Amino acid sequence: MTTSDEFSVRFWGVRGSIACCSADYARYGGNTSCVEIRCGDRVLIFDAGTGIRPLGKQLVQTLPAHADIFFTHTHLDHIVGLPFFAPLYKPGSKIRIWSGHLEAPLTFKDALTHLMAPPLFPVPPAVFVSEPEFKDFNAGDTLTPMDGVTLKTAPLNHPNGATGYRVEWQGKSICYVTDCEHNGKGPDPVVVDLIKGSDLFIYDTSYTDEEYPIYTGWGHSTWQEGVRLADAAKVKTLVLFHHDPSHTDAVMDKISAAAVDARPGTVTAREGMILTP
Repeated sequence: MTTSDEFSVRFWGVRGSIACCSADYARYGGNTSCVEIRCGDRVLIFDAGTGIRPLGKQLVQTLPAHADIFFTHTHLDHIVGLPFFAPLYKPGSKIRIWSGHLEAPLTFKDALTHLMAPPLFPVPPAVFVSEPEFKDFNAGDTLTPMDGVTLKTAPLNHPNGATGYRVEWQGKSICYVTDCEHNGKGPDPVVVDLIKGSDLFIYDTSYTDEEYPIYTGWGHSTWQEGVRLADAAKVKTLVLFHHDPSHTDAVMDKISAAAVDARPGTVTAREGMILTP
């Protein structure tokens, strides 16, 4: 049960690129990116990968559902679950959808309409009887979606653009920085500035430094770079996220252990995990 002073993050999808479903992914999870942050009784959702479907099923148990959904970007693994988000189909639900990476005149609603159109999808966004509000902004803007909650944003290095977020509430902070590629020339100053001194730093750690040369230019980073950023920005806790689909539970166990050795206290995100700053 949510309390008035709760500040927490729950992971509904931790996988990158494509959902994975087999016993090899049972412990860390196979759904793609979806993170729920609770600020008291307010629900903030980050990305709508396949993990948003079970989150939506939970939210409609108490109606009307109110939530703000913030997108890092519109690549398929981050938006594919949105048409299956149950509150959108419930009258009285109040859903706001935020995006900051697209260049005008293109809007998030435009991108979603392209996805939910033949021959890719049978029905358009008009089926959302809740009539969600679409709010486009520019990465780098500071947002105040509700009293007492501040979101600082920053542009990330990713093909077609992406947005990183810092959620601040009651003196604590949670940063969500995924789909972000490092340049190998030292910690990205844009990311360091966004995450500086944060309590929880959720970061795209798709690869290892050893794997990275194979995937240069794909828009993702490594757990070792996550450690370097966390140290440079003096964050409290690093959270590994956006696990590559080739990384089974056995591989993730090794990565998790190595990350803890490199930076004690580091956490590897798993579906269902709840963390508080």
